[in-house]
Amino acid sequence: MIYLGVGLYVNNSRKAVEIYRSAFGLELGYHVLNEDGSYYHSELLKDGSPFCSVVEADEPKNKDKNPVQLGYECKTREELEYVLSILKEEGRVDMDICALSWSPCAAVVTDQFGVNWFLSLPQHRPPEDWSPAKAEQNETILTLN
Repeated sequence: MIYLGVGLYVNNSRKAVEIYRSAFGLELGYHVLNEDGSYYHSELLKDGSPFCSVVEADEPKNKDKNPVQLGYECKTREELEYVLSILKEEGRVDMDICALSWSPCAAVVTDQFGVNWFLSLPQHRPPEDWSPAKAEQNETILTLN
């Protein structure tokens, strides 16, 4: 089965989650909060199946950016590299291929049509004690070494 995920990058993510839950009859699944209480990542489910994820936008006023990101899960790193090589033509790579806390290999690209894609290998949840602040601390420590 092919799964195409939808990520929504919005300002006031807590309010967005409540509105979408109410409008579509969704339940809040796995989620991680930022220190300010906004959602670093939230998964909304419809009848137990993935519906979309909602994430707090990186920029305070996200009005000029497309808030929607499509996620495609590749079977192999080779497939991910192939998909990335095609989508980046006349587009731009927003995050080079790298490992993340929830995927061994991922990349972000905006294609020539302005569609934002999150490409990854099969994902897993980070440890229960994982937080965005801890991840930033670890990245800083790695950078300093």
